[in-house]
Amino acid sequence: MSQQGKTLHIDIPVKLADVKVVFSIASLSFEGDLPASIFHLNLLVGDVADWRASSQIIAVFHTNAGHVTLHDTAYNVDRNIATGNPYKDLIADLLKHGVQIELCGATAKVHNWGNVDLLHGITINTDAMARTTQLVQEGFVKISES
Repeated sequence: MSQQGKTLHIDIPVKLADVKVVFSIASLSFEGDLPASIFHLNLLVGDVADWRASSQIIAVFHTNAGHVTLHDTAYNVDRNIATGNPYKDLIADLLKHGVQIELCGATAKVHNWGNVDLLHGITINTDAMARTTQLVQEGFVKISES
């Protein structure tokens, strides 16, 4: 049977009116060539649009995923390459769709990154653990991506 001929029945349909989610992204795992965390963020952005829900979606990049937030020059220095940040357009698209992208301040300190090293629109928090704790205490659902 061809893929086109298969049907999919959703047994548990989900539709939310309000979405408050924080993604804690410590490292990158991949769906093909796309980081799974970015795939999942895009999936949630699409769901929110379909549901016409209100939302606050925050992605906190830290530890071994912090480099995703760097502009081309800083990315090249950090990763010892010359091709630039391959994730910059994906991050820009998420920002355009209202996702708040944050970099862990502790990760930035360890790597000696400053605000000038970041893509436009990225904010820095004190550290990922404190920020995630704060958001969970404010009623956000935590999704851990590694």
